[in-house]
Amino acid sequence: MFLNCHTYYSLRYGAMSVEELCKLAKENGVRQLAVTDINNTSACLEFIKTNKKTELKPLVGIDFRNGADQQYVGIARSNEGFRQLNEHLSEHLHAKKEFEFEAPLLPDCFIIYPFEKIAALKKTRFRENEFIGVSIESLRKLKFSAYRKLEDKLIVLQTVSFRNKKDYNAHRLLRAIDNNTLLSKLPESEQGSFSHQMLPMEKLLKEFEDFPHIIENTKKIADSCNIDFEFGKGQNQNLQIAGNSEQKDKEKLIDLCYKKLPERYPEQNEKILQRMKKELDTIINLGFVSYFLINLDIVNYARSKNYPFIGRGSGANSIVAYILGITNVDPIELDLYFERFINPNRSSPPDFDIDFSWKDRNDVTDYIFRTYKHTALMGTYVTFKSRAVVRELGKVFGLPKENIDKLSAGFYNYRELDHLEKLVLRYSRLIDGFPNYLSVHSGGILILNNSVYNYAGTFLPPKGFRTIQIDMNIAEDAGIHKFDILAQRGLSKITDAIEIIKQNQPEAEIKNLENVKIFKEDAAINDLLKVGDCMGVFYVESPAMRGLLTRLQTDNYMNLVAASSVIRPGVSSAGMKEEFIRRHRDPSLRKNAHPVLLEIMPETYGVMVYQEDVMKVAHMFAGLDLDDADVLRRGMSGKKTSRGQMEKIEETFRQNCRERGYSNEITNEVWEQISSFAGYAFPKGHSASYAVESYQSLYLKKYFPLEFMVAAINNGGGFYDLQTYIQEIRRCGGRIHAPCINKSDHPNTILGKDIYLGFGYIKELEAKTIQQILENRQFFGPFKSLDDFIDRIYISIEQISLLLKINAFRFTGIDKHELLWKAYFKLNKSKPKSNQALLFKPQHRDFELPEFEFSNLIEAYDQMELLGFPLCSHFDLLKEPLENSVTAKELKDHIGKEIEIYGNLINSRKTGTSNGKYMYFGTFYDIDGDIFDVVIFPQVAEKYPLRSRGIYKCYGKVMHDLGYISIEIKWISRQTTQTDPRLVETGFKVNLNS
Repeated sequence: MFLNCHTYYSLRYGAMSVEELCKLAKENGVRQLAVTDINNTSACLEFIKTNKKTELKPLVGIDFRNGADQQYVGIARSNEGFRQLNEHLSEHLHAKKEFEFEAPLLPDCFIIYPFEKIAALKKTRFRENEFIGVSIESLRKLKFSAYRKLEDKLIVLQTVSFRNKKDYNAHRLLRAIDNNTLLSKLPESEQGSFSHQMLPMEKLLKEFEDFPHIIENTKKIADSCNIDFEFGKGQNQNLQIAGNSEQKDKEKLIDLCYKKLPERYPEQNEKILQRMKKELDTIINLGFVSYFLINLDIVNYARSKNYPFIGRGSGANSIVAYILGITNVDPIELDLYFERFINPNRSSPPDFDIDFSWKDRNDVTDYIFRTYKHTALMGTYVTFKSRAVVRELGKVFGLPKENIDKLSAGFYNYRELDHLEKLVLRYSRLIDGFPNYLSVHSGGILILNNSVYNYAGTFLPPKGFRTIQIDMNIAEDAGIHKFDILAQRGLSKITDAIEIIKQNQPEAEIKNLENVKIFKEDAAINDLLKVGDCMGVFYVESPAMRGLLTRLQTDNYMNLVAASSVIRPGVSSAGMKEEFIRRHRDPSLRKNAHPVLLEIMPETYGVMVYQEDVMKVAHMFAGLDLDDADVLRRGMSGKKTSRGQMEKIEETFRQNCRERGYSNEITNEVWEQISSFAGYAFPKGHSASYAVESYQSLYLKKYFPLEFMVAAINNGGGFYDLQTYIQEIRRCGGRIHAPCINKSDHPNTILGKDIYLGFGYIKELEAKTIQQILENRQFFGPFKSLDDFIDRIYISIEQISLLLKINAFRFTGIDKHELLWKAYFKLNKSKPKSNQALLFKPQHRDFELPEFEFSNLIEAYDQMELLGFPLCSHFDLLKEPLENSVTAKELKDHIGKEIEIYGNLINSRKTGTSNGKYMYFGTFYDIDGDIFDVVIFPQVAEKYPLRSRGIYKCYGKVMHDLGYISIEIKWISRQTTQTDPRLVETGFKVNLNS
């Protein structure tokens, strides 16, 4: 009976969830209800699913509005009607055009025009499926309107947006946020009416007792609407036929596997053949043939374009995927668990996460959209977060910035807050978690059997690929399974490094990066892992990973695979990381493992490391069937499960353990390990895929370090900032130069061992200036002088000043300050713009200027201003000379002793402790450019917080843990840098590291 109900998916308007709306309907005796969110169908599938087994009949539709101005409401009579509504909505959202007052012909829908709208516009003609919506407030006007005679066209349109005054207040705050205005200045036209609340059915019928035909018409409409979707296990709406027919697809998959088998396994054996046949049978029986063929088509397109890619996810456990070339992870070599990839009880396809370079992914996505008809990106919702809500509400209430900062940071005494501040906190708690706006899933693409609009509307984000208005959770329930097409910069580093090597060392021989086996067996590459010399290398460059590799003494591929998963928080949180390290380094400790666990996981010494270990232990240790084991694995890896499902599986787990005679102690210990995974552990195939890419990067880092590091910084670096990578280039023998007019490009360039920073690093240097310089230099050759540059380039004095201050004209041999003075004299500010080369070069007048004194310190401050960092060593800028101290290389000779060492902070991490305090982990490089790590425990951290970059004098005890050396800090002192001498006379002081 209520045909216009809003959830909080009416973004920045509605104030309740689908569940809360259904509860409200039950409380008011409502049997028929339509969810019609404003220009949005995100709630529709969830609403239908929620009411599959209830007495409430779910109707779905859309409230079509221009801003807050309601045009009409569309209700789907059937699934076909829902598709029509979604298409109509999407057409307008894509084109960003307003809705007309009159709806187009949507034959399988009911269109309801609000009484006030048609009365104002005097609409008189209505199609068979068009009606006039009358609210309780409109009844008085209806009595005096000619529309009262259209009895068969009148229905109830009592909008429901709120439950109570609190919801209404939240709504007004959301509208103020949406309009970016103070609450006191929010126009009434941008708000809903306080009367937009649900009434008990008895009261609603009472209000319309003089108009029984309106109630009857409304009931007929609701009764004639029937829309249904199937949810849950066994649903698969993905494209079912990749080629011409299902049979042809099966034959193609089998033929490809047998054809490509010798390429992957030249020496075949029965184990390989049985594994392949078992997988093929399962893939065919579960209807996943097209899923594999589509993924193969995607990677084959990438190969045709020479795009690098990494296939990972649970699909990396598949021998079929390996044989076809979707992944490069050998499941036989790694003994990957088949049931983690797929099992006969599994209803959803396995996950293939395919990583492409960030430069290539858009083209791959475009290929998918061009090739497959029913395609869309997966949507996701960005929700209001507590701190952000506090800030938004603070602005809406007009609080001063300092008050907003106080509330957002949480530094306040509630009793001392005023009324408005308390309101901000009260409503921030209510709005926290509401959907804020629609966004795009990081990599999910839908390739469906039928129209995307069968399920929801779509919108068009900036990259231009239509994106569905539902997220992956409800999509999977409806059988819509995404393809993960992801982007990462690690692959771009590799491809760019190869191109840079070919240019800088044309005679160099570069090994085939697909042949990872030779890298795995290269002792020199494995030595980099062993000592943690991995800066710039994908996934293994962080301080934590470097420390782990050192402690494990990692010197082989299998150990790196384990390390890639051991580093994840889930493994670390239950102490499994430390136990794994101990058992790895000391074989005598492996006997501490439970015999059954050691038998299940011999490779990891009875310690759960990978996601599939959860399945193995649940199945082999506790006797859960594979279906429950997979549900458990999904639940522990952060995937959605049914309410109460995990509790039931835990109960079964414990019951089975009791029946098998395990003690409560071992049962609790194993369950605690399983629970600690909580969405963080990697599947083994995933870790193996990452390890392959790490080895490819390690090969380039070892044999072509300068080219590799240039490629790394050209692709945005990685874990560290640019300064740290520049220091690593110096450590590898490279010479870093400021941008040069004749040798720099937009990115960084390398000539032998000389690396010239790109023009793109110069702050405020315009892109059009850079383009003009590069194009002119390409056509007419290097610039010969400042005068030659001024003749050839149209440039303002402000722009050329930036180039001169960074000393980009140093090839002239003239001091930059002198050149700057000359540029001011020579450059006519009103110089006309011309794209044509001058036929006759003008005569330039020269000027006699006093001799300028060069200062390294001024040069450093100019670089700091324009690049963000100096190109000299930070140690050269210290105010006081260094005292005697040890270096990072000497720490191994002082284990257990207290020492002093100077270091430039490159990374710090603050972490909480179990007792509510905090501690710091820091990474520095010393005066020689070598890295060392420190730890500052809570008692010291309170006195010496590690907050800002700069050079520190560190005093502490040298600790040694299985080969990994660090310093336990006793005290730490930040060293002062010299002040810019140009500012001393003016009384200003600037710290280089501020």
